Amino acid sequence: LRVQNKKLYLAAFAAVLGPLSFGFVLGYSSPVIPELRKINDPKLRLDSNQASWFGSVVTLGAAAGGILGGYLVDKVGRKLSLMLCSIPYVFGYIVIVSAQNVWMLYFGRMLTGLASGITSLVVPVYISEISHPKVRGMLGSCVQLMVVTGILGAYIAGITVKWRWLAVLCTFPSCIMLLFMSFMPETPRFLLNRNKRSEAIASLHFLRGPHADHEWECRQIEASVQEEGLNLSEFKNPSVYRPLLIGVALMFFQQVTGINAVMFYAETIFEDANFKDSRMASVLVGSIQVCFTAVAALIIDKTGRKVLLYISGVIMALSTALFGLYFKMVLPNQNNSSNPDLWFTLNSASPGTESSISWLAVVSLGLFVAGFALGWGPVPWLVISEIFPLKARGVSSGACVLTNWVMAFLVTKEFHDFIGFLTAYGTFWLFSAFCCLNVTFTAFYVPETKGQTLEQIEAYFRRS
Repeated sequence: LRVQNKKLYLAAFAAVLGPLSFGFVLGYSSPVIPELRKINDPKLRLDSNQASWFGSVVTLGAAAGGILGGYLVDKVGRKLSLMLCSIPYVFGYIVIVSAQNVWMLYFGRMLTGLASGITSLVVPVYISEISHPKVRGMLGSCVQLMVVTGILGAYIAGITVKWRWLAVLCTFPSCIMLLFMSFMPETPRFLLNRNKRSEAIASLHFLRGPHADHEWECRQIEASVQEEGLNLSEFKNPSVYRPLLIGVALMFFQQVTGINAVMFYAETIFEDANFKDSRMASVLVGSIQVCFTAVAALIIDKTGRKVLLYISGVIMALSTALFGLYFKMVLPNQNNSSNPDLWFTLNSASPGTESSISWLAVVSLGLFVAGFALGWGPVPWLVISEIFPLKARGVSSGACVLTNWVMAFLVTKEFHDFIGFLTAYGTFWLFSAFCCLNVTFTAFYVPETKGQTLEQIEAYFRRS
């Protein structure tokens, strides 16, 4: 089986170079914003408002990429969509490298965000459709693993490389993906949906090796492939709308755990905890993410999807509750909490307190990142790549990716307003409540897809 799977792993590796590029896009702003805030050129120097836009404009580009990707993945196929998205990646970084003003920086970030949105939709679909059930969970989890690896890569490179050279470096994964993907097959399911049976057999021959029963698998897929297009009226059908609602809810709940807000504030937490080099602390956080996402990838096909979501949700609920406790102890006088800058001036809140219990913030942060990486990071992306019927896969995945990125933008951009309205500890206790809600939602609505073929999952929704 391993010999037969070598080319399957090669195809999966070529595809996950996309999420690696996407990780570099997300990680790029962390080392670059401090540099651009101190730069001598006044046309490129960022103030605090511009810095927040530089970080968050990517999510708006990615939301647009989700819509475009949903169209492309069904029209031109999974393989070509992936190859095409390398163009906005490279062009976006060229704009950043040649930037003469802040607006060029924004435009470059928007383009790399657009490519990231397409990537975050297409790659999980491609991998789920080329994999067989025994390894689909592991290969699907590699999507998130490569994202966090890209983030960590950008953090590490940002310590030694200036911002323009870092942008040049960030173009490499997408160029290599374009090269590799040109030699990989289209997915058998897409080919059969286009009545290209002989090409689907050739694709299965590449992915399963010469000794597998290609005809049998081809017939299994054909039995579930409905060749007619998707009409809007079909969204009244439970087998179409139920998985869509589950997918959208998973994406919503992933973002309201507060992951983007916590990561946004990570450097400040480490500074308050008297870490001398907050950049190295960011590398530490990135390393925790990579390690625990790798653990999730290795065990997901044995434990199942729901178990990891439960464990992850409970860990995050506890850690965000501890975060809230930390801020409650450090900021005891909350009468003037309508000032969000309180968040950034912890040292003036109650002298001495924050350093004596700063370990609580660091432990909470480490626990939270580990918990997220173990379940709510990789699993929602894996589940949405598995549960949609073939004919609705593009539209449904597009809706989920759009939900994810719009929520990411709102949580990141409105975070300060939450702090002003609810206080720092109230905001984290709200995140904790959402994490508890995540666990409840998983228990009642998320199906267990471990070890099932995509056709069996589709049949499950038709039956129920």
